[in-house]
Formats: sequence, structure tokens, C-alpha cells
Amino acid sequence: MIELLKDTRKSMMTGVSYMIPFVVAGGVMLALSVLLSGKAAVPSNGYLADVAKVGIAGLSLMVPILSGYIAFAMVDRSGLAPGIIGGLIASQIGAGFLGGILSGLIAGIVVYYLKKIQLPKSFKSLMPIFIIPLLGTFIVGGIMYWVIGKPMAAAMTGMTAWLESLGSGNLVLLGLILGAMIASDMGGPINKVAFGFGSAMVGTINSSTGLPSGTALSIMAGIGVAICIPPLGMALATFLAPKKFTEEEKTSGKAAIVMGMVGITEGAIPFAAADPLACIPANIVGSSIGAALAIWLGAGNPAPWGGWIVVPVSHQPFIYILSSLIGAVITAVTVILLKRTVKELTLEDNGVEEDDFDLEFEIL
Repeated sequence: MIELLKDTRKSMMTGVSYMIPFVVAGGVMLALSVLLSGKAAVPSNGYLADVAKVGIAGLSLMVPILSGYIAFAMVDRSGLAPGIIGGLIASQIGAGFLGGILSGLIAGIVVYYLKKIQLPKSFKSLMPIFIIPLLGTFIVGGIMYWVIGKPMAAAMTGMTAWLESLGSGNLVLLGLILGAMIASDMGGPINKVAFGFGSAMVGTINSSTGLPSGTALSIMAGIGVAICIPPLGMALATFLAPKKFTEEEKTSGKAAIVMGMVGITEGAIPFAAADPLACIPANIVGSSIGAALAIWLGAGNPAPWGGWIVVPVSHQPFIYILSSLIGAVITAVTVILLKRTVKELTLEDNGVEEDDFDLEFEIL
């Protein structure tokens, strides 16, 4: 187990390298469809709706590919089926990219031990094409549904009830909480709970004015700002400190600008999947401060969407943009301080810095 898990960094980087094209292709196509529709929402008809569907299809493959190729890096081709199917289940149960990382690691461990089963020679040819994929997928799928899925569903229900219990007594504190939730898993279950909470409030129309309440507009402004900060912050960091990012990450940074502008938080996932301990805290800090600032300074957002695409319909648009810029700068500076250079990571992966870990950084 120690031998297998000591290469976790390399396995995750392999998964990220295969995932990035799906994020870029899917995310940019979805972003362009939203941008060209001009409605701060995914278009529902016409050719732009078809473009959006293609983009969503690309993004929906992101977690399964990440999971599958983490397992592939650990145990070779035998891990692909359990890993990809486990990643798809992670998406279906709402576990997000963190669930995809977990399912990939679980698939790698399960297949590693299945390979140790000794069978008669007449059955050995069945191991890689039948027995390992079948048993591995069953075990990984069972773990994802029965061990991870049900507790996660209960946790999300409890989190929604907790947000509702907070009400709107202290909007700045609520903005800090919602901003942190939006950035914590970038499109995952915690993000969706916070976004759903804000969208539901915006959908509540005041009977006397026919418009959402000022409180609802403020909360959605904070959420809209928080949504765009992780991708914009990561993109900014790649320009400010290029030595701390791989060439693939720099390319992802350019795509993240477009996704951030149009409110697709998933643009920051390649960075978070490659270095979660540096990127996730940076995203949380920047998004929580940005969201709280937008609420405190009086911004409003009537659209159940985020990013700069809602600026034309927002209240106090200058404050909305300023809050997102401040949050993005905070995220960028924080991640730069937390991350090491690519050279340092490569030296460590090659065993130069830590003799106990004989890691080899290699994108498969």
C-alpha cells in the first residue's frame, strides 16, 4: 500500500494531464454559448443550445477521465474501467472532482490487490479483460454508492437546512460562508448547495414590486462574484508566477479567463486537482472575501448566474466587478505563496529532495 500511494502526486498529475483537454474544450464551448446568447444563462434553443450541450458533454467527462487516468497511472490499463466508471458515479452522486480523485485512488488500490489473485493458467487470460474489470468496477461502484453516496446526500441536505436557518440576519457573514462554499469544490456538491440557496432566494418574488427582494439580490451578487474568482485568480497567478505552473496549467489559465468571465467555476479544477492543498485554500479565501465585499458595498444580482456576464443587469456593476477583481488578486497572491515552483516539485518527485519517496514526475 505504501509503495502504491507514495506515487499519488504523479498519479494525480497524470489524471490532470488527460483531463485538461476536456475542461478546455467543454468549458470554452459552454462559455461561448452563454456569452453569445447574452442572457446570462445556458441557451435553451437554437444552435447555441446545441453548442452548449456539446460543452456540457465535455465538462461531464472531466471527472470520469480524471478518475480513470489516476487509476491508469497506478495500475496501468486494468484500472481504466473501474476508474472511469467510478468517476462517472462520483459525478452522478454529486461528489465533484474531489470524489473523482477519491474514486481514482480507490480503483487503483482495488485493482492492485485484484492483480495479486493467483488463478490457474487456463483462467489467466481472463484476468485483464474480464475478471479485474468486472470485480474492480463492482467493488469501486459499491464503495461510491453505499459508503460515500448516502452519507454525502445526508450531509448536503443538512447543509441546505443550515443555510436556511441562518436566514439573512448578517449578510456579510453569510457572504463569507457562501463564497467559501462556492470555491471549496468548484461545481461539486458544496458549491451546488450554496448556488441553489442563492438561486432559490432570487426566485422568490416580492408580491408588491414583482421583483426579488434586496436581500436576495445582495446574496446572489455575492455568489455571482464568488463563482468567477477561482478561475480568474488561477489565471492571474499563471501570469504573475509562471515558474510555479506547468505548461499545461498555463494553457488552462488562458481558458480559465473565458470561463471565469462567463461564470463557470470549473475552469479552476485542473489547478485544484493538481495541487489541492495550495489551490483550494486560495480559492476559498479569495471567493469568501470577494463575496462579502460585494454584499457589504451594496451590489445586487437578479440573475441566477455568476461571472461578469451578469454585469449589464446587476445593481452597482462597478462594485460587482471591483469585488471580483479584489477576490481574484487575493486568490492569485495566496496560491503563489502556497505553491512551490515546478522545478522544486520535479526534484522532489525524482527523489532529490526526499530520499524516502522515490517519485518520478512523468506525464503518461
